[in-house]
Amino acid sequence: MKIGKRLREIRKEKDMTLEELSEKSGVALATLSRMENDKMTGTLNSHTRICKALGTSIAALYRELEDRSKTVEAVPKRKRTEHFMRSSKARYELLVTKTLDKKIMPLIIRIASQGKTLREQNKPGVEKFIYMLEGAFEAVIGNESYTLKRGDSLYFDASLPHTFKNKSKTEAKAICAVSPPAV
Repeated sequence: MKIGKRLREIRKEKDMTLEELSEKSGVALATLSRMENDKMTGTLNSHTRICKALGTSIAALYRELEDRSKTVEAVPKRKRTEHFMRSSKARYELLVTKTLDKKIMPLIIRIASQGKTLREQNKPGVEKFIYMLEGAFEAVIGNESYTLKRGDSLYFDASLPHTFKNKSKTEAKAICAVSPPAV
């Protein structure tokens, strides 16, 4: 459900016209009309004023706004097409589509024998989780080094500089989850 539909529902439940809501909230009639018709979403300030005029809470206005169509996404292996290189011997494979619409970016890291990723350092607030599926690699995070083998996991603040190195003779493969998605 979008905010406009929810706003209209609450306003009608309160038996209030757009004109009355505009007068009581101080939000322009044209703005309220655009909001109800999903031409704009408004600001937190306007939402607060509208809720006060309607005698309801922000939580009541925002309830059920989440788009349910985004909560489930099945991506068959054959349909995964987004890959990007992190060096000539390291490749990341995205496990979902539209990653910037998600709260977590899951991917597979594949590092060829004797390969390594480029040095990364994400903005503050980004976290990473690694789970080794096959092989082994060394994770260098800040000044510390961690050896990860099949079944091992690692969770860290991705604002620290980090690289992954595969010192073995076979490909290493790990699942990585990044939150929030980093570009």
